Amino acid sequence: MQITFKLFATLGDYLPAGARFNQVELEVPDDATVQAIIDRYQLPPKLVHLVLVNGVFVPPSARAEHRLAPGDVLAVWPPIAGG
Repeated sequence: MQITFKLFATLGDYLPAGARFNQVELEVPDDATVQAIIDRYQLPPKLVHLVLVNGVFVPPSARAEHRLAPGDVLAVWPPIAGG
């Protein structure tokens, strides 16, 4: 199945070559979880802060069980500080 994977700020460096506008279309297994995609791209755990699927927050405790569906948009942000 196909999903859209978006990485923001410094995490954009972890996207594969050819990614445009901080996102890439991925072909993933039908039983793919949020955590499986995070692991597949070797995102450092300390940088995986805000995770959304279709704009809905997925807490850390649910990422290993949250199964993706065709057409889902998985977006990940690192911690961001500002003032």
